[in-house]
Amino acid sequence: MKAKELFDDIRKHCKANADAKIVKKYSKFFTEGYDAYGLTSEKHESKVRSLIDENKISIKLLISASKLLVKSGKYEETSFAICLLSEFSDKFNEKTLAGIESWFQIGIINWAHCDVLCGRLMTPLFEKNLIKLNDLSGWRTAKNKYQRRAVPVAMLELLKTRKNYKPLFKFIEPLMMDPEKKVQQGLGWFLREAWKIKSKDTESFLLKWKDKAPRVIFQYATEKMTAQQKKRFRRNKNK
Repeated sequence: MKAKELFDDIRKHCKANADAKIVKKYSKFFTEGYDAYGLTSEKHESKVRSLIDENKISIKLLISASKLLVKSGKYEETSFAICLLSEFSDKFNEKTLAGIESWFQIGIINWAHCDVLCGRLMTPLFEKNLIKLNDLSGWRTAKNKYQRRAVPVAMLELLKTRKNYKPLFKFIEPLMMDPEKKVQQGLGWFLREAWKIKSKDTESFLLKWKDKAPRVIFQYATEKMTAQQKKRFRRNKNK
C-alpha cells in the first residue's frame, strides 16, 4: 500500500459512515469551524484497529500518508493521522518531533486535535526521554496558535515527574501575555493542574502575573479553588 492508497482507503471509510446529525451535534464546540464527516467513535476506532491488526501499514507509510490526512482539513482524517501514529509509539525516535511539528504548519487548526496530539504523541516522547522541554522553545512564538497552546498542554505530563515546578513556570512565561484565547485556556489548564499538586509554588507564580496576564488564564487556573482563595488573584483595579 502507498500513502495515497491509505489516504483514499480512510476517506472512503469516512464517506461511507458519514452522519450529518453528528456533525451538527459537535459543531457547537468548534468556534473556529468544524469540517467533518460525522463519524461515530466506534466507526473511527474500528477502522484504526483493522488497519493495525491486519498489518496494512508501517510507521514509514503512515508518516507519508499523514501529510495528506492532516492537510485535508477534514476533522476525522486528521484524527486518523494522530491515532494511527500513536499506535507506533514504540518506534518513535529523535526525529519524530519534527514530523509532528510540521503538522501544525499544514493542518492542526482546532483545540481538540492539539490536545489529543499532545496526549497521544507528545507524552510518549517525554516518557521515553526522546525530547526535552527546551525542544519546545520555538513553539512558544509559533505562528499557529494551536502550536503555542500545545506547549502548556504537552507539559501536563511533566507535572507527574518533576519535583521542582519553578523551571516549568519560567518556561511558560513568554506565553503569559499571548493574545489568543485558546492559548490562554491551555495555560490556565496547566496551572490548574499544577496547583492541585504544588499549590504554594503555583500561587506564587499566579500572584506575579495577576495584574498583567489575561483573565482567562486565571479563570481556568483558579477553577478548583474556593471563593475565598480566588479573591487573592483578582486584578488590582489601581493598576
